[in-house]
Amino acid sequence: MPDLMEQITSLAKRRGLVFPSSEIYGGLRSSWDYGPLGVELKRNVKDAWWRAMVQLRDDVVGLDAAIIMSPKVWEASGHLEVFTDPLVECRNCHQRFRADDLQGEPKTCPNCGNHTFTDARNFNLMFRTHMGPVEDGAEDVYLRPETAQGMFVDFATVQQTSRRKVPFGIAQIGKAFRNEITPGNFIFRMREFEQMEMEFFVKPGTDEQWHDYWIQERLRWFTDLGVRPDNLRLREHDADELSHYSKRTVDIEYRFPFTDWGELEGIANRTDYDLKAHERHSGEDLTYFDPETEERYHPFVIEPAVGVDRAILAFVIDAYRVEEAPTAKGGTEKRTLLALHKDLAPIKVAVLPLSRNERLVPAAREVFDLLKPSWMCDYDDAGSIGRRYRRQDEVGTPFCVTVDFDTLDDRAVTIRDRDSMTQERIPVASLVEHLRERL
Repeated sequence: MPDLMEQITSLAKRRGLVFPSSEIYGGLRSSWDYGPLGVELKRNVKDAWWRAMVQLRDDVVGLDAAIIMSPKVWEASGHLEVFTDPLVECRNCHQRFRADDLQGEPKTCPNCGNHTFTDARNFNLMFRTHMGPVEDGAEDVYLRPETAQGMFVDFATVQQTSRRKVPFGIAQIGKAFRNEITPGNFIFRMREFEQMEMEFFVKPGTDEQWHDYWIQERLRWFTDLGVRPDNLRLREHDADELSHYSKRTVDIEYRFPFTDWGELEGIANRTDYDLKAHERHSGEDLTYFDPETEERYHPFVIEPAVGVDRAILAFVIDAYRVEEAPTAKGGTEKRTLLALHKDLAPIKVAVLPLSRNERLVPAAREVFDLLKPSWMCDYDDAGSIGRRYRRQDEVGTPFCVTVDFDTLDDRAVTIRDRDSMTQERIPVASLVEHLRERL
C-alpha cells in the first residue's frame, strides 16, 4: 500500500514529526530531521525501551560509549574485513546498486532499464574520517556502525564498577552510521540512525534458554505498546545468512506496507566471539570470574538490537487510522487518528479554550500551567473547537481539556477522550489526579 506511506510521510511533515533534512538546499538523500512533535515521540520510544530494559530490571545497567573509538576496535570486531555489501554499477547510467537488490534474469537497472553491469565488488559500509589537526598524517578513524562494540570493550570495567554478577546486561542508546548503498522507505533505512541495543552476558550452556527468553520479552514490548500482534512475526535466520559472530539469530518482523514483512528487531546469540576477539587483539583479560563456583570463563552474549527510527515507523504505521466520526450537526466526516499508546504520544494533554475571549484566556492558561509540570501539554486556541480536536487526533494526543464559559462559574472543564471521543465534566481541583489515573 504505497499510498499509505505517502499519507504517513505527508502527515509527518505537515504536523512537525519528521521532515527532510537540509530541505532548503534540496535535502540530502535519506537524511531526516525530527520536528517539535517528532523529538517528543522519539524521546518517548527511547524512554519506554530504557524503562523496560534497565529501570524495571536489577540485572541490566546502562552505558553511553563514544561514537569515535579506536580503529583497532573495528579491526578486532571484524568490521573492517566483513562489514561489506556487494556493489554493482550500471554500465549505461553509472548508478550503483546492491547486487542482491537486483532481481530477475537478466538483471535490470531500476534507473534506466539497461541489462549490463560491472562485476560485483565489496563496498565497506563504515564511514571513515580523519582525527588530527591536518589530514596529511592524521589517523583514520570510523563513525561507529553499531553501538554494541562499546559494551564489549567496556565489559570488564562495567562489571567491576557495577558489581554485577553474570547473568547481567549492558544497555545503550546511541547514534550509529552506515554508508548504505540503497537507503530509503522514509525512516526505515538511513545512513545516520539511532540504536537501542543490549548485550546480556550469560554463562555458557545457558545461552539458548536466555535467547528464547529475550525473544519473547522483546516481542511482548511491542505488543504492550499497542502494536497489533497480527502485524508481527518471528523469522529464524538460515545458516547461510547468519552473521560471522552469530550462533542463532531471530528477527522480529513487522508487516510494513512497502515490503510486506521487514526486520524490526534482531535478537542474536553472539556466543563469546566478541569478548575473545577483543581479548586477543588488546591483550587484556576479558574473562569473568564466578565467585560462587570459582570458575573463570568468557560469557556468551544475547543481543536484542532495534533501531529507534524503525521502531517509530512501525508504531506510527500501526497507529494510523482514517475513520468516520460524528459531527456536531448529526452527520459524519473523515477523521485522521494516530492511535498511539499513551506512553508514546508526543503530547499527553491539549488545553483548548472554547474561544479567544479575553475572559476565557486567563482560566485556560491557569489550567495549562496546572498540567504542564506533569506532562507534555499543548495550548491550542486557533480555529473552531472541532478543527482543534481533529488536529490533536492527528498527532495522537490522548486527552483534550476544553475550558468554556461555564468554567468561570463552576470551576470545571470538559475532558475529551481521543479514541472514544466521549466527554466528561471534571472539577479543575481534581483534574491532575483524574488524568494521572489515565496516563
